Amino acid sequence: MPALVNYGGDDEFYSTGSFRTNPIDLGRFYSIGSHVDIYSPPCKRARTSSPFLYGIFEPEQNKQPSIDVLPDECLFEIFRRIPGGKERSACACVSKRWLMLLSSIRRAEICKSKITVAERETTVPVSDDVEMVSCAENGETGNNGYLTRSLEGKKATDMRLAAISVGTSGHGGLGKLVIRGSNSVRGVTNLGLSAIARGCPSLRALSLWDVPSVGDEGLFEVAKECHSLEKLDLCNCPSISNKGLIAIAENCPNLIALNIESCPKIGNEGLQAIGKFCPKLQSISIKDCPLVGDHGVSSLLSSSTSVLTKVKLQSLNITDFSLAVIGHYGKAVTNLVLSNLHHVSEKGFWVMGNAQGLQKLLSLTISSCRGITDVSLEAIAKGCTNLKQMCLRKCCFVSDSGLVYFVKAAGSLESLQLEECNRVTQSGIVGAVSNCGKKLKALSLVKCMGIRDLASGMLGSSPCSSLRSLSIRNCPGFGSASLALVGKLCPQLQHVDLSGLCAITDSGLLPLLESCEAGLVKVNLSGCMSLTDKVVSALARLHGGTLEFLNLDGCRKITDASLMSIAENCLFLSDLDLSKCAVTDSGIAVLSSTDQLNLQVLSLSGCSEVSNKSFPFLKKLGRTLVGLNLQNCSSISSSTIELLVESLWRCDILS
Repeated sequence: MPALVNYGGDDEFYSTGSFRTNPIDLGRFYSIGSHVDIYSPPCKRARTSSPFLYGIFEPEQNKQPSIDVLPDECLFEIFRRIPGGKERSACACVSKRWLMLLSSIRRAEICKSKITVAERETTVPVSDDVEMVSCAENGETGNNGYLTRSLEGKKATDMRLAAISVGTSGHGGLGKLVIRGSNSVRGVTNLGLSAIARGCPSLRALSLWDVPSVGDEGLFEVAKECHSLEKLDLCNCPSISNKGLIAIAENCPNLIALNIESCPKIGNEGLQAIGKFCPKLQSISIKDCPLVGDHGVSSLLSSSTSVLTKVKLQSLNITDFSLAVIGHYGKAVTNLVLSNLHHVSEKGFWVMGNAQGLQKLLSLTISSCRGITDVSLEAIAKGCTNLKQMCLRKCCFVSDSGLVYFVKAAGSLESLQLEECNRVTQSGIVGAVSNCGKKLKALSLVKCMGIRDLASGMLGSSPCSSLRSLSIRNCPGFGSASLALVGKLCPQLQHVDLSGLCAITDSGLLPLLESCEAGLVKVNLSGCMSLTDKVVSALARLHGGTLEFLNLDGCRKITDASLMSIAENCLFLSDLDLSKCAVTDSGIAVLSSTDQLNLQVLSLSGCSEVSNKSFPFLKKLGRTLVGLNLQNCSSISSSTIELLVESLWRCDILS
């Protein structure tokens, strides 16, 4: 066989006799057919260009020896004896047939051979179909010491997965694979995933999003070959069922993180297998899986070996029973997210809190759950004594009394966020701030429509000396009176975000600026259209020594006078947003005239009064700028933009 593969028809001369020592082997070179009648051993190759014709003989030059005539079984045996990843990658580039055959070889089936030091140090070329990527997952870095590949959209095909399987074998194997979407014509199927499983048994993290053609057969291969799998992410995989998940559970005992979203065929049976066979599971996230119920969720937590620390349940058909199990058995849970659980009542949350099992819970997020009320919120505060972060979204039955009681009882609370909790009023906010104790550091209100601006003072309210961050965004009823009242209760604020509060004026913000003793560092006033230069001047004068970030986007009454105050007082300001403000070339000139200002990011988007005359001033500011936004500046020409791009080569300019 090697003689056949390596035979190339060279120009050597043979003295006499056959070039095969054993005449029996000659049969391997000739097919038994009507076109071959005799055999004449070559004694000497003819020196003429014309062929020898013996009656029925065909021209021998037309028969080129080719390895492609071999069946797949023979090629398989040849390929698995190829010594290194470099050679296998080279073979994979010959044809699609060779690529798919190489990708069908399991790592264990490759014949091992001794590799020299020089070969080991040789860089292994990978097919053009394979690209190195640096990939991050929902806040987690992909740099875990193993190779990562990511395919998105039309690049996600079986052929490319096969190339990855073969190409990465010389690098020690693939550690993480991310597939986002699939080619509409030649999408990823079980064949491609099986190639990855066979060629990359060291796979530790697998993420499949929007791959409808991948089913249980693909997961069977992953479970069979990739026993080191630690993270599995399945999103919108309608062909994967409990069978595939059970196979993963039974063969991948090192699984520590599982995310399942919009997989309509996965239900309780698959989750029960995960709870039984994956004792190291630390993180579970399940969303929009209609077959998942109480039995599946409870089996994950009620196991005696459960070490779950992160639990996220969204849009599931679970009831109070599941929350009772979480409250009783979730002794290791530190992060809990419950969202869109329409079959869970007040009783479920009450039992979860009173079960006293969530002693290690640090972060709790509850969204769109009608069962969360003042009563259940009080129970959670009592049962979760170490809770530090609390987020309530669209909890329409939480009122002022429940909020104030929760803040009082949750003695370890550091961060509180309320979003679209429309029964909470000004009284509840003031009560929460004045009763939060000494640990609350951040308070955030988003789209709370129940807040109304009342001028009545809150006698006897004590200030909150621990609060460092106050964010009140898009609450239209929150006006100057409410802001002045809350501002007086927060003397140690450093971060203030009032974006979208159209109703506040100078009279409401000035008391807050005057009462802040620690010095403001970040201030976001975007969309506060009624504020004037008076506020910015006071901000620069009182907090210029600490201010680093200022956003005045949409404050149309802010003029060059504010820029003069900023230039004189804000020594450490690095990020300034003046989008859609009434500033002119004169204001930009003032900013550039001071040497103490070291702006890194400047936004002038929509400033129609800034023209080409600002070119020298922007060029001077560009000595420290890394970002400049000049979008929708109608008075600045494209030629001026081009000059700025040439001059400020270190700065990223948006135009």
